[in-house]
Amino acid sequence: MQHLVMNSATPSSNWLLWLRNAAILGALTVGAFYGVAELLSPPVAQLKSDPGLPQAQLVDIQRTAQAVDADFAKTWAQQQLQPTAKTDDLTLVRRLSLALTGSIPSLQEIRMLESMQRADVPQWWLSHLLSDRRTSDYLAERLARVYVGIENGPFLIYRRRRLVDWLSDAIQQNRPYDQVARALIDSNGVWTTNPEVNFVTVTNQMNKKGPDEVKLAAKVSRAFLGVRIDCVQCHDGKLGSTWKQSDFHQLAAFFGQADFTLNGLRDDPKQNYKIRYLGKMEEEKVPAKVPWKSELLPATGTPRAKLAAWVTAKENKAFARAMVNRMWALLFNRPLIAPVDEIPLDGPFPAGMELLADDFLSHGYDMQRLIRVIVGTQAFQMSSQSSDPDYPVTLAAENAWAAFPVTRLRPEQMAGSVIQAASLSTIDAETHVLFRIKRDIDVNNFVKRYGDSGEDTFDDAGGTIPQRLLLMNGNMITSNTSNNPLINASTRIGMLSPDNATAVEAAYLSIFTRRPTPAEQTHFTSLLATSKSRGSRSIAMSDLYWTLMNATEFSWNH
Repeated sequence: MQHLVMNSATPSSNWLLWLRNAAILGALTVGAFYGVAELLSPPVAQLKSDPGLPQAQLVDIQRTAQAVDADFAKTWAQQQLQPTAKTDDLTLVRRLSLALTGSIPSLQEIRMLESMQRADVPQWWLSHLLSDRRTSDYLAERLARVYVGIENGPFLIYRRRRLVDWLSDAIQQNRPYDQVARALIDSNGVWTTNPEVNFVTVTNQMNKKGPDEVKLAAKVSRAFLGVRIDCVQCHDGKLGSTWKQSDFHQLAAFFGQADFTLNGLRDDPKQNYKIRYLGKMEEEKVPAKVPWKSELLPATGTPRAKLAAWVTAKENKAFARAMVNRMWALLFNRPLIAPVDEIPLDGPFPAGMELLADDFLSHGYDMQRLIRVIVGTQAFQMSSQSSDPDYPVTLAAENAWAAFPVTRLRPEQMAGSVIQAASLSTIDAETHVLFRIKRDIDVNNFVKRYGDSGEDTFDDAGGTIPQRLLLMNGNMITSNTSNNPLINASTRIGMLSPDNATAVEAAYLSIFTRRPTPAEQTHFTSLLATSKSRGSRSIAMSDLYWTLMNATEFSWNH
């Protein structure tokens, strides 16, 4: 009887279930379409531009940027190079978004920019991005690759995610960079509650109690000082190098007392670092000494505390130069000095390097100010193309920063840009958490398949045929351009645009962060005109989205 009663109620239950699902679908559809129409046309209202900084600070930043410009101008004059003109605002916005968030700007952000009264667009956009958690999260991941690599490491005493979150908080709060570096080098406690200790615990050795002093010495010299002293860990330097094997291992000795205990990372004064040098028969105790400017080393404190103080000392200018070179590389995708972690201690230094390092030092290792100064330079704001056919952009011009260097997007920038272009609204901290989780999973999967170079080396590796095939045939672009009104921007643009010209313009802004040329507008508008209904236009828009995302222009920063 109970079975029969349940069966008799089934049709009604199914009907109610259908109504509920239809209501949910309708709500999702309304939510997906809400506000789309106003994004498809330029805004009418004008927002007041606020750079987010006092005018005196902005003037000081621009003064420093102009000094850097003058330094570059001398180099261009010596090499008889004609710098390119300043690029347009949308290109600047795209560069900044890719560099600081790992993604192109959304159509929603572009409309916000267009509604702004004319002002200093780069600094205004920087204020927008620096207040956005996407920026601190992305920069934290890029720096974590330098400090601890990309592997998950020894799980029992290492939590990479905790370290990345800690770095993101520090960047969001604009914590002085010397404080960040000191915390990483001289940290104590448990790796779960004191995330900074993961810089040390990631080097845990299975067959030895304590961290790997050699790996830590290499990380400190490369990441914080921009010097590859680890090249002499097995033998003295050759081909004119002044480094000796003892220089490296004496640096490693500062981590010789670090130990992992039940209370986390601690220093044990009873421990010593020992090594068997090349040509010697037995190990010997190695004293903790620094390879240059030993007068800056404090007389008291634990070895790691003394090392942290020496690394970040203002007189140890290598520390400032290393961050200047890396931040320049993050913004341009190319360092001032390559490789990014091989900066000569005594020069010669390229234009801009010493001025930027001095400004970074004199303003308390302020990372946000460093970004603002670099972005304020002529080098960052100039075009990648020449408007004068008599002076085409050459490799020499790019190498001297007389033109913005054209570089291939990193894998995570490619994936992030595809996903953002498929959404008319901005994917940020306000986006639903489930969508953000899915985005992170999709990006990670794409990066693994596309090829992850690991640490930030900024190698200019050429694209491969498998990578192009992955873009053309893989799920990343296909799923984000398919005809789906609930998910993809292409379908919504096709269904809601008042005309074909508006649809083409919205697609170009969403994907290339620029408007189509007259020839492009005419070509694609005429193709869409063959669609007989809004539904068929949505399908055609999906094809247009797929075509633009697979274009070479989408894969490069310029």
